[in-house]
Amino acid sequence: MEQWPPKSDDRLLIELGAALRDSGPVREEFLDAALAAFSWRTVDAELAVAELTFDSACDREPVGLTRSVGTDRTLTFRSGPVVVEIEVTATGVVGQLSPASQGRVSARTAAGQYEDVPVDELGFFSMGVPPVGPVQLRASTAKYTVRTCWVSLR
Repeated sequence: MEQWPPKSDDRLLIELGAALRDSGPVREEFLDAALAAFSWRTVDAELAVAELTFDSACDREPVGLTRSVGTDRTLTFRSGPVVVEIEVTATGVVGQLSPASQGRVSARTAAGQYEDVPVDELGFFSMGVPPVGPVQLRASTAKYTVRTCWVSLR
């Protein structure tokens, strides 16, 4: 086995040239490592978790809150200046993002994403009936991206 790195620059250039000409296919573990490293580019957004600050199933109604008829449950999540408010009814989930901005809201369970809906310019969105078990919402606009903590909606 030859010494690495080679002592002469000429030998090093020959080795590097051979490596570039005949690299062969990239091994799967290197591709996985590259994709994992690439996913870290959004780590700040992934760490912005909106914590549950109000749940009508547990908390008393705040003074002055007007609740719509037929609402089974109201939840409020907050991460800094970003607020995600949702109402869960028998027919689905409606919500609003504040500050209002167009974007998308997706919902997922431990099994993966189950819904992805648009958010209008006033920050409103609606989804179907959530599945049983813990759910996490992800709101993404041009101004911010935030995830809620995991919570059971039904």
